Amino acid sequence: MGSPPGRFTRSVLLGAGLFVCVLVSSPALADLELRLVENGLTPDQALASHELLTYARSSLPPRLAQQLDREISISWTSTLPARVIGRATPSGQLQLNQRFLPALITGDQAALPQGRSHGSVQNELIATLVHEIAHLYDRGRFLADDAQRVLRRCQTQYDTLGDIGLPAECRGQIARRYTLSDDPRLLDLAGWPERVGTRGERESENRQLARTPDAYELTSPREFVAVNLEYFLSDPQYRCRRPALQAYFAQHFDWAPTFAERCADELPFINAGLDASSPALGWLDPERIYQVHYLLAEPNDAWASRWGHSMLRLVVCAPGRPRGPDCLLDLEHHLVLSFRAFVNDVQLSSWDGLIGNYPSRLFLLPLNQVVDEYTKQELRSLSSIPLRLSRREQIALAARAAEMHWSYDGTYYFISNNCAVETLKLLRSGSDHQALRDLDSITPIDLLRSLETRGLADTAALQDRSEAMRTGLYFDSYRERYQQMYTVVRERLQVPPTDVEDWLDGSASDRQRWFAKADHRTAAALLLLEQAAMHRLALTIRHELKERYLSAEHLADHELGETAQLMREAMAESAFLSRPAELLSNGYGLPQPGDRQALQRSSDARQQELLNLLESVDQRVQRLLTPEQFAELEATRSNIGRLGDLLRQLHKAAGGLELP
Repeated sequence: MGSPPGRFTRSVLLGAGLFVCVLVSSPALADLELRLVENGLTPDQALASHELLTYARSSLPPRLAQQLDREISISWTSTLPARVIGRATPSGQLQLNQRFLPALITGDQAALPQGRSHGSVQNELIATLVHEIAHLYDRGRFLADDAQRVLRRCQTQYDTLGDIGLPAECRGQIARRYTLSDDPRLLDLAGWPERVGTRGERESENRQLARTPDAYELTSPREFVAVNLEYFLSDPQYRCRRPALQAYFAQHFDWAPTFAERCADELPFINAGLDASSPALGWLDPERIYQVHYLLAEPNDAWASRWGHSMLRLVVCAPGRPRGPDCLLDLEHHLVLSFRAFVNDVQLSSWDGLIGNYPSRLFLLPLNQVVDEYTKQELRSLSSIPLRLSRREQIALAARAAEMHWSYDGTYYFISNNCAVETLKLLRSGSDHQALRDLDSITPIDLLRSLETRGLADTAALQDRSEAMRTGLYFDSYRERYQQMYTVVRERLQVPPTDVEDWLDGSASDRQRWFAKADHRTAAALLLLEQAAMHRLALTIRHELKERYLSAEHLADHELGETAQLMREAMAESAFLSRPAELLSNGYGLPQPGDRQALQRSSDARQQELLNLLESVDQRVQRLLTPEQFAELEATRSNIGRLGDLLRQLHKAAGGLELP
């Protein structure tokens, strides 16, 4: 390293520059030795190869090199497939593909295989060496020599047979061979979380599919470790694009490469609220987060909602407001993290939910919209329970949520992978709170009880319901308000239905025949209830239209007309709200400031296209109504008009000013 840079050295320093900062700042390493097999190499090839190994070894974390503590021989071979740059042998030696050796000397980038992302042949070779050394580090580094030999033999059998048919002695060795890829914390972050109800068994499939630097990382935890160590050591943007994994590796090795790259202060997300007055692309500043709450929608009688719904609420302070209790009142800035089944055909089917036919995705929604959705539309109250998380845990959770938002496309099961399970996985991987590590829960209410039992959920704040409503910790269902109005109607008019739902679901003509008997107070209550009936009817009709025109059995029916086709297009177009990775074709992990302009253009265009489609649907949807639906809508509108006229007449008769 003391000699002046040669052609290869200059090409690395002046080319992609992936390992430069490591080489400048790393101390001399000990223990691990990379030995080149020079058989058949020319002097130029041997010199370039030695420099390659020097750079590769210098890029490694000191702890890794010291604990691996062995000699690894590296040779060039012509036996590897054309696209394979390098590979470890069963005996623990490393082979590099000889077809890339000329390009190592000349710097010819044309030899680089398609789809590689490290920028140059030289850097791809270094990354390959790091990748294979990571595998050697990951498996059994602390075993004695005789155990190492057993392990290597077992490893060969395991790679061929898997767990099936593996000898007993190998099962024990294989089970404890890893140092990183069997770490529960790493598995949580990598995308192999615990399977509910198994107390430690991991999911077999990685669903963090989107915006991956290399799809090979998804094949197994071992490959995930090796691929991500490549980027941890080489990519200046890794700590910005995958902050949780960067922090994990830095803690594990008690060391991290020093890069000058500065991460953005804000986390990007797509606002699924679909508000025409604001852009879909949003940016969350973690420094403005005051608290994180467990947000619980109470159960109702619908089969998909009978256990409630789990969400997380980020209490975000208004710009310029210091973090403190006043931030609880900045409702327009609060965000809700909600795992939901993305249903792109009809409303939830019990069978499809049980067998996993729905994608599960993380939606980011404005709190005000979520409150309206549950309290007004579904007539369900919301409880917002503060979680006792440290400042570090709050910020880490927000960053992890952003990573999941951009990468995760899971499968929704109503029993084993529902909103409570997904929320717990996010809490666990995001905060890394010790009390969550062995927690297992499959229903929203049970999860809340477990969080309370373990001291994480502060439910005391909800004991005084009035105070909780005043401070934004409880949002009451409009059902209670409607029931109060209906109680007035029942007392004054002696109408037969007992519950307000039965009144609202009755026909408009049945409700209308009671209007003539109403006094001033009763007419006001009837008007509020009739407006609720109109809203409820619109939701029912929307659901019926989706069932009639968007279900799988109708998708091939070309006689449904242009309106039905627009409805299908709008449902498909809305996918970007929960899978924002569709908006970018390059990069991995969290989008960075350099992606901002392209992301803004793409999200603006998709949002406008979706809004246009929805407007077209709204304009045409009456053509799809059945005569009965159209008649009921018109009758309900007429009822609202009649009650308005009646209120004005009663008010005038009582000597009041004429109402508009």
